[in-house]
Amino acid sequence: MNWFGRSKKETAAKPSAVSATSSGGRSGGGASGGGASRTNTANTVVSLRESIATQEKREQHLEKKIEQLTEEAKAKMAKKDKKGALFALKRKKLYEAEMDKISNIKMTLETQVMNLESAAQNAETFKAMNAGKDAMKTIRVDVGIDKVDDLMDEIKEEMDMADEISNALAQPVDPLLADEDDLLAELNALEAEDVEAELLKEPAKVAANAGHIDLPDVPSTELPSIKNATKEEEDELKQLEAELAGL
Repeated sequence: MNWFGRSKKETAAKPSAVSATSSGGRSGGGASGGGASRTNTANTVVSLRESIATQEKREQHLEKKIEQLTEEAKAKMAKKDKKGALFALKRKKLYEAEMDKISNIKMTLETQVMNLESAAQNAETFKAMNAGKDAMKTIRVDVGIDKVDDLMDEIKEEMDMADEISNALAQPVDPLLADEDDLLAELNALEAEDVEAELLKEPAKVAANAGHIDLPDVPSTELPSIKNATKEEEDELKQLEAELAGL
């Protein structure tokens, strides 16, 4: 009786997970490069998952057999066949023990798949990080601190040269700019001459006007009398009239 639902031919034709892993390891040993390693890893993961699927099929088959044996034991008990019922329960116990083994095998296979995928991911991460390190090293070798210093010096030199060119272009082109001090001295001299001429004109005007002084006309009438004036005030008034008449 085939208790596990698989023929011997099928079992012999399909390699186990361990043999698949071993063969994958041997075939990958002769290959070089990361491509072969990734291929072997992927093939091993596929093989492990196929083994898990096979164990699940066995598990489903055993569950059906356990249900059948349970029904068989109940039927034999109903017929008062205690010995037959006991034999059916013993077979059920064997299938249940096999179910426990399958559960453990599935757990082992799942753990292997998880660890293998994690290891493959770690390997890919390591390769990527190593490639990044090599790229940085290549850039550093190509650039170099000495080359950076030389580049900065050349940039500074070019900037200084650009400033000199800008300053040269900004210089004025007035041909008389160099004689500006002489021109200012000449201008100051002209101003001094103008001031001296003005000062000489003022005394001449004063001398010309000195012989003619505009005075008010002498009044032709007597000065008005002051009401309630004292005798002293009247005498002073008469003296003033006499002085005016003599002018």
